[in-house]
Amino acid sequence: MTQTTPDPQQPASPDAHPEGHLEGHAGQLAVAVARAHGVETMFTLSGAHVFPMYDGAVKADPPMRLLDVRHEQTAAFAAEATGKLTRVPGLAVLTAGPGVTNGVSAIAQAQFAGSPMVVVGGRAPQNRWGSGSLQELDQPPIVASVSKLARTLPTAGDVLGGMHEAFSAAGSSHRGPVFVDVPMDEFFASASGSLPTVGAGRGEAPDTDAIDRIAALLAASERPVLVLGTDVWADRAEVAALRLVEEAGLPAITNGMGRGLVPGGHPLLVTKARGAALGGADLVVVVGTPLDFRLGYGVFGGKDGATPARVVHVADSAGQVSTHADLAASVSGDLTSVLDGLLAALERHDRPDRSAWVGGLQDTVRGATERDRALLCAEADPIHPARVYGELVPRLADDAVVIGDGGDFVSFAGKFVEPQRPGGWLDPGPYGCLGAGLGAAIAARIARPSAQVVLLLGDGAAGFSLMDVDTLVRHGLPVVMVMGNNSAWGLEKGPMQMLYGYDVAADLAPQTRYDEVVRALGGAGERVTDPRQIGPALDRAFASGVPYLVNVITDVDAAYPRATFGI
Repeated sequence: MTQTTPDPQQPASPDAHPEGHLEGHAGQLAVAVARAHGVETMFTLSGAHVFPMYDGAVKADPPMRLLDVRHEQTAAFAAEATGKLTRVPGLAVLTAGPGVTNGVSAIAQAQFAGSPMVVVGGRAPQNRWGSGSLQELDQPPIVASVSKLARTLPTAGDVLGGMHEAFSAAGSSHRGPVFVDVPMDEFFASASGSLPTVGAGRGEAPDTDAIDRIAALLAASERPVLVLGTDVWADRAEVAALRLVEEAGLPAITNGMGRGLVPGGHPLLVTKARGAALGGADLVVVVGTPLDFRLGYGVFGGKDGATPARVVHVADSAGQVSTHADLAASVSGDLTSVLDGLLAALERHDRPDRSAWVGGLQDTVRGATERDRALLCAEADPIHPARVYGELVPRLADDAVVIGDGGDFVSFAGKFVEPQRPGGWLDPGPYGCLGAGLGAAIAARIARPSAQVVLLLGDGAAGFSLMDVDTLVRHGLPVVMVMGNNSAWGLEKGPMQMLYGYDVAADLAPQTRYDEVVRALGGAGERVTDPRQIGPALDRAFASGVPYLVNVITDVDAAYPRATFGI
């Protein structure tokens, strides 16, 4: 019979022989594999089904950090953000049944965003399966549609190989979440085997003929635009991306974790001229991001009578190349190889004079920047949300990590915050899931211990996870939280009024003192109603050394002007 309780006589850590042979209970073996893949932190909420993972973490040499939260969604969102920030799969360990189902939204977000993460679930004992033990649920079928791989590791002997498969799949192109669960009785049982060898593999080699075709299109283009997305960062191609932009003189737009690949203020960063660039281009090369609603489903050009643009899609793996858009060319593979290959191929071509095109976009950027200045300095009462960014942006260090968790308020952040370095911006991505912010803030403070960590919260989004300020406090993780509190679901209120002339289910309690909630949980904070006090409040927050919420009461009628509702 398999063992169902921990054996105090088991070794304190897996017994590793010179040949890499390991012996220990399944939790210890799982932790050993995770550490071999570069994992340093386990995000979790306590549950008996996964106690062996905790024992494995505590007794590892050195011990693995255990970061326990107040809701499983936060553990999973923290693992997802860790994967984004470090480009090493994050690890969430969730107890059986509701522990796993509470993490499904974060798993789905990781699937949409291409975030490497492994979720290990508890599972009811195999030797009781079918008899109704606590939280008996066949979990992999629930998770399978939103993960790269979802499976049960049926025995302790399957854990070494199964965990290695999970981390390898999560961390390889196209990256994403992997779910495994282990029956409780087998988690406590012992096994032995060899620690798998972990490689530092890169993506597939791209088709050089396809690169040559794209280079020819670029060389012939008079009005090209380059779009750089999350997978450029995830594939460690940030150096190659900036090199291509600068040496080929290509105007660029960034999105997702592609923000910062071309530093804010760079003369070839034309995100502030996005409409003119994508509407007037004759060729748009999209690298490392899907042709989804954020990019007009891959339809560009045609503005003011211009010919529709030709579209090129570059992806880190063949399965990510668009199948719905009309593409002039495409290529997939290791993105550094693709981008450097394009630059080399362009050197074999003469290129047209694009100074008028680039100069026109730069003029548009300057004009937008000048128009923005009025909003960023607005003295309006109630406070215009843009004024928050007028005070925040000058206070951000180059290495700041900025996290968005909200609708309308965070949309303004996307307009005004231009990171100076790659890997410093986190948002929910195309899945649009609220409640990710506290988990991401926890992950960012651990991954970047010396950097500023700023969490931008809508008051609606805060309701999903603000209780995990308790986690920040317990674990000594200072984070500056800035809330745009308009007492409404702003992203829904305006569109509903536009459609029906009225709105329902869109209002929240007016001017709720979320800052007092944070103080009650052991942090600090204050409410701001005067725009002139935003800056001093932010200074106090950055100097505090504790989780600190600046609760800014903003104007509900100052809605973000959006061109798409994501449909």
